[in-house]
Amino acid sequence: MENRTETLDEEQELKEQARIRREKLAKLTAEGNNPYEKTQYAVTENSASVKENFADLEGKEVSVAGRLMSRRIMGKASFSHISDKDGRLQIYITRQDVGEDTYTAYKKDYDIGDIVGVRGTVFKTQTGEVTVHATHLEMLSKSLLPLPEKHNGLVNTDMKYRLRHVDLIMNQDVRDTFFRRAKIIKSIRDFLDGRGFVEAETPILLPLEIGADARPFRTHHNALDLDMYLRIETELYLKRLIVGGFEKVYEMGRIFRNEGMDAKHNPEFTTVEIYQAYVNYFEVMDFVEELYRYVATEACGTTKIPYQGVELDFGTWERLTMTEAVKKYSGVDFAEILTDEEAQRIASEKHVEVEKGKTTKGHILAEFFDAFVEDKLIQPTFIYDYPVEISPLAKRKPSDPAMTERFEYFMMGMEMGNAFSELNDPIDQRRRMSEQAEKKRAQGANAQIDEDFLDALGHGMPPTGGLGLGVDRLVMLLTDNPSIRDVLLFPTMKPKK
Repeated sequence: MENRTETLDEEQELKEQARIRREKLAKLTAEGNNPYEKTQYAVTENSASVKENFADLEGKEVSVAGRLMSRRIMGKASFSHISDKDGRLQIYITRQDVGEDTYTAYKKDYDIGDIVGVRGTVFKTQTGEVTVHATHLEMLSKSLLPLPEKHNGLVNTDMKYRLRHVDLIMNQDVRDTFFRRAKIIKSIRDFLDGRGFVEAETPILLPLEIGADARPFRTHHNALDLDMYLRIETELYLKRLIVGGFEKVYEMGRIFRNEGMDAKHNPEFTTVEIYQAYVNYFEVMDFVEELYRYVATEACGTTKIPYQGVELDFGTWERLTMTEAVKKYSGVDFAEILTDEEAQRIASEKHVEVEKGKTTKGHILAEFFDAFVEDKLIQPTFIYDYPVEISPLAKRKPSDPAMTERFEYFMMGMEMGNAFSELNDPIDQRRRMSEQAEKKRAQGANAQIDEDFLDALGHGMPPTGGLGLGVDRLVMLLTDNPSIRDVLLFPTMKPKK
C-alpha cells in the first residue's frame, strides 16, 4: 500500500509540474514569444566540436543549440548545460550580456528539458571547463513534460524501452549504442558493396505461408480479399535472383516471426541474407571471418571485443562438425551410432528429451548439440555438417548424404548466423518442401509450397553459397549490451493498460 501511495504522489507531482509549464508557455505566447513558432536556428558548432577545436575557437563567436539539462542560478550570472547528439556543453549567462528581459525569462520561464539556442564566445572557466559565454539566448521549443531525476534517469527497465525518447535524452551511453548500430550497418553494406554484391529489396507481404518452422504473422488484403503473411525470411526471393543472373546479391531488412520474446528474441528483427554463385559453404566460412573482422575494426577499432566481462577475438575462429562438437562436449560419438533405435537408446541414457515425430539419428544429434554444446561456444566457432532432417534448403554432402553442407556460427552461446551450400536440385527440393509443409499442416498451419520458387529452380540455379546473419545480435556484441531490447530503438512491448 505504501508503494502505491508513493506512486500516486509522484503522478500528482508530475501533473502539477506539467500544469506549471503550460502556464509558462501561455505567458510566453501572450508576450509574443511562442517558442513553437520558431522554424530554424543557425547552428555553427556542437558540443564536441567546441571542445575539440577550443584552441581555434577561444574568444570567437559560435552558435550552438540543445536541450537545457541543468541550471545553476547565481543572481546576475548563471551556469547551465545543454545537451546535443554528441554530449553536453556548459553555457555562462549574465544579465548584462543577454539583457534584463531575456535573463528574467531564463530564470522564471525556462525549464530543464527546454530546447534553447545560444550565441556567444568560447572560453574556459577557472576549473578548466570549455564554456560558451552567451550574448544571445532564445527558447526554440518548450518541454511541457518534466524529465526524470537527473542522477537516476529511467531506472525502470520497462520504462526505458517504452519511453526510448526519454532514455535517449538522459543517457549518452544509450545514444552511443544506436550511433554505433548505424555505423555497424553501414560497415556491413560497405563490405558487401565493395566486393561487388548488389543490394535487393524483396516483398515483405507474401501470399502464402511457407512450410518453414517459424510461425508467421497473418494479415488481410482487403482489395484482393486475400490473407497474406509477413515474411519470416528473404531466402526464396533472393535465390530467384541468383537464377535470374544476380551472381552476388544481398538484402538487409526486417524479418517477422510470431514467436516468444526474451533477451535474444524480438518478433521483428533485422537480418542480412547474402548469396553468391559458384561458391560452397567453406568459402562462405572464409567470407564470414573477413566480414566480422572488417565490421569490428570499422565500428570498434579492433577485432578484440569486450562483451559482458569476456574478450571475444574476431580474429580467431574454431571449426567443428556437429558430430565432433557433440563428441567433444558430451562424450557421445554419433559417427559410431548406426541406427535410429541406438540413437534413441543413448538419448534416453543421457536424459536428452526427444520430440515426438523427431526420433531419427539426425534429429537426436541436433538435440544433443542443443543440450550439451551450444552454451559452451563462447569464442567465435563454426559448427558445420548438419543432419539433412533439420536442413531442408541445404545441399547434401556427396560423401555423406545423411548430412548437409550447412554451418551455423556461435559466440557467447548464441547462434549468430546460418549458411548453406544451397540446394539447387528442384526434385530434391520439392520432396523436402512437401515433407516440411505436411508436418506444418499436421500442426494446424496453412502451410503451402512456394511453386514460384520451385519453378525458378527448374530453370537452373548455379552452385551457390548462402548466408543469413542476425544484425541485432551482432550489435549486442559490438556495443556490450546483454539484451536485444537494448539495441532496438523501439522493441515490441505489451501495451500498457
